[in-house]
Amino acid sequence: MYKQLISKIKPLLKSLFAIGLVLTLALGNADGALAARSGGRMGGGSFRAPARSYSSPTSTYAPSGGYGGGYRGGFGGGFGFPFLLPFFGFGGGFGGLFSILIFISIANFLVQSFRRAGDSTDELGNSAPTTTVSVARLQVGLLAEARGLQAELDSLARKANTDTVAGRAQVLQESTLALLRHPEYWVYAGAESMQTRLEAAEAKFNQFSLAERSKFTEETLSNYNNQLRQAGSSNNLPVVQENGALVGSDMNSDPGEFIVVTVIVGTEGKLQLPTVRNSEDLRQALRQIGGVSSEQLLAVEVLWTPQANGDTLTADDMLAGYPDLRSI
Repeated sequence: MYKQLISKIKPLLKSLFAIGLVLTLALGNADGALAARSGGRMGGGSFRAPARSYSSPTSTYAPSGGYGGGYRGGFGGGFGFPFLLPFFGFGGGFGGLFSILIFISIANFLVQSFRRAGDSTDELGNSAPTTTVSVARLQVGLLAEARGLQAELDSLARKANTDTVAGRAQVLQESTLALLRHPEYWVYAGAESMQTRLEAAEAKFNQFSLAERSKFTEETLSNYNNQLRQAGSSNNLPVVQENGALVGSDMNSDPGEFIVVTVIVGTEGKLQLPTVRNSEDLRQALRQIGGVSSEQLLAVEVLWTPQANGDTLTADDMLAGYPDLRSI
């Protein structure tokens, strides 16, 4: 009886094993496809607090006879008012020197008090600047037909001087301008912004950056703080002709393929991006983030994927890697 039962179950077990093997291989290949992603990156900057300079009050001390009254003792000089107001000539002898030292201590106390008045303290009592800093992230998903946008970002990454404030401001403005020029390809978008203290802003900026960079298998083109790196040969990258057409790229892209561009900024002051629900909201958000002045801009990072020619971002990739983006 057991032998008959086993003989009946055995074909079923073989079928289940075969199905499981096929699914394992298929899912394994799918995961590999999702992970194989090229990306571009450019930008730079820092969140170091601006240097502050303080000058101590200075006064000219010229000893004189002063008043003969007052309490005297200890060091042979005046005590009481004389040590608080040595510049009026109270006291004399060693007491006058002692008064100078006391006055310097008081002046130092006042300077420290003014300094603390401009700062706040953290939980440990350490001084921390109260400058308000905004960190914002704006993402746009475009149809893959917008290959010209990739070429513009590639060209900007190769030429921009991201080691200067002016160069980083140019990266921000040119990138947002390139996105504004292709509204017909906008499909998905998302934006978020927050205001925080300076030391917390850098951590949030890095969090946004690492979240996007972790979606790339390789940064095939990078210009960060003027460190230009390009992976592979130039034959693997889009090349732009004089007429704007791309050589070596697949112009018959699947309509289900996409390009995602992410703009991250850290800026002094308040930057509040709107919630993106439609194309008009996205246009407003692009204008706001692109309009940050070079004087306020602390750091910027522009990332885009795919970057290498022949690489694609499918609808499944969008769902897996960018679930928070909203259809517009």
